[in-house]
Amino acid sequence: MKQASSAPRGRQAEPVDKTRALAPAQEPDPPLRKPVNTLAMVPKSQKITTLGRKSWNVLLREAQNQGLEKDVFSAPFTDVIKGLDYDSKDHELIKKHLRSMVSTTVEWQSPTTGEGAFWTVCGLLAHAKLSKIRGQVWVEWSYAVNMKQELLEPSVFARLSMEIISQMRSHAGMALYEICTRYKDIGRTSRQSWHWWRPVLMGRPENEKTAKMEYRIFKRDCLRLAVAEVCAITDIDVELVEHKSGRFIDELQFLIRPKPQRSLALSQRDEPVDFESVARAGKLGVDDKRAEALIDEFGNEAFAAGLEALEKRITTAFPEPLRDPFRYLKSLMPGEAKLVVAKKEREAEEADGSSLAARQAQAKRQARWAEEWLRRRRATIVEEISAFSDAEQAALSSQLLADMKSRDVHPSIRKRLETSGWKHDLVVAEMVRYYARGAHGDDWDKPTSEQLLAIASEAPA
Repeated sequence: MKQASSAPRGRQAEPVDKTRALAPAQEPDPPLRKPVNTLAMVPKSQKITTLGRKSWNVLLREAQNQGLEKDVFSAPFTDVIKGLDYDSKDHELIKKHLRSMVSTTVEWQSPTTGEGAFWTVCGLLAHAKLSKIRGQVWVEWSYAVNMKQELLEPSVFARLSMEIISQMRSHAGMALYEICTRYKDIGRTSRQSWHWWRPVLMGRPENEKTAKMEYRIFKRDCLRLAVAEVCAITDIDVELVEHKSGRFIDELQFLIRPKPQRSLALSQRDEPVDFESVARAGKLGVDDKRAEALIDEFGNEAFAAGLEALEKRITTAFPEPLRDPFRYLKSLMPGEAKLVVAKKEREAEEADGSSLAARQAQAKRQARWAEEWLRRRRATIVEEISAFSDAEQAALSSQLLADMKSRDVHPSIRKRLETSGWKHDLVVAEMVRYYARGAHGDDWDKPTSEQLLAIASEAPA
């Protein structure tokens, strides 16, 4: 106990920390040396979220900086977490994450069978503590005795860029980057059953539901997004290779190609984990547990875009105030995730030197993509209106009728609205336009380049 209570004060007084704080901002940190046994963590008790894995990486990096001679490590709260002010609400969020790191049991194993020096099962952290010292909040933690030596001075490890990790937006992308970086010089990962990759990339314990998951679903919802994110953000390109047993996919591995040397937008040293989106979701009426579940499933970039749409819907309050922010936000996530995948694939292609001629050829097909996007957009608007109660749809129809009269729409169309309802073939386009402009703004029918790319990605090669 003496060691635990004195650690923050001792660290605060150490000259090395002052030197580190004054280091030039442009000087990049040396890479995180992450043991191979921690690259393919398989959770056994509860899932590991994107923010949770990032936080653990930050703590490990800090512990390696402080040295093996310490049993208990400590750091200022602001060095580990950003986006939270540690007020009466925020501290519960970080407490939950620290509590989860202590209670989450994982299997530690190397991505290559037999490569690691050992196999073990234990918690991510042995203990965690928050305390306030002279007005500043400190985080304190320790590791299991049987893991400490390998974590702080690993014999076989992957060299990971904390600057790149800070930009990763999904657990699957982060885990894939860490594993592939270990085998960057070899050019390929080992072959493993796709069932082995599933909990490693998704960060979720295996259960009856995941055991029934088909490979095509795993590829669509996890693998494709992870590969696109790694190629767009990191210093390597990866390619999924599928190995069949008979007619079915059995094993997976990834080919790895280092990218040409390029300047990365380096962040601050020891970049803290960003909880800003979770805190913002709380202010919009979505609790942190649900928010992190959406981030974990769809990625932070898609989640942030969804929050923008949610905030706009709450502000607009058209055709009525939003009653369930979480339900509305969740309905947006699949579409936003597809846009993120398309954007990352585009960035990866551009970074890989896609030819100008190919991009010009794509531009010539944009009219066809725009037509398909608008068809789907209208169908989505029809679904939104159809989800309203009968009374709400009737009120909206009355508003539309008044609008049509003010615009002097042909009497036969107004008559169809009154006699056959808004879903009549002659009326539905008027209803879609009227509702969409009020709920989504004047640009509701104008696709972005990312949305067009999402449509293009579905076209046959």
